Amino acid sequence: MTELSVRFRLARIEGIHLGRLVDEFEELIGSTHDSTDPAILRLTPSPYPDDEQASAAFAESTRNDLLDRRSTDAAVVRSALARFDADPESLTEAEAMRSSEVVIDADDIDSWLRTLTALRLVLASRLGIAEEDRHDTDDPRFAMYDWLGYRLEVLVQAAEGQD
Repeated sequence: MTELSVRFRLARIEGIHLGRLVDEFEELIGSTHDSTDPAILRLTPSPYPDDEQASAAFAESTRNDLLDRRSTDAAVVRSALARFDADPESLTEAEAMRSSEVVIDADDIDSWLRTLTALRLVLASRLGIAEEDRHDTDDPRFAMYDWLGYRLEVLVQAAEGQD
């Protein structure tokens, strides 16, 4: 990227909801995380799925560092979303739908990409999605998963446009 930042548009209500998702994500991966939680396991996969002993040793030596890095990335995203903090119930429909530009420093784009991807992995774990196109698009619980995929794609396109 030759530019100093990546820009994309986000409705205020989207920023509010994304900020809340990041807050929940930070809580999930925090120092008191449950290492048996399927979402944590999906975020910290083992390169030795067929060797229980090697898998456990690998998890023991790397899980906390990986989750710390994910936490650092999430904090970068959350900081950028702080301006969206509001009670959605206090907004008019026009205010909620008002779009604004989000500017991400080029140095922070990887944190954004990793965090949005991690959020999708957590949702996939919670919803039982094992393959990308193996979910019920009519089920409203999957709307957030699809929305995150869309936002991730928009972010990737914005970053690629900076070359």
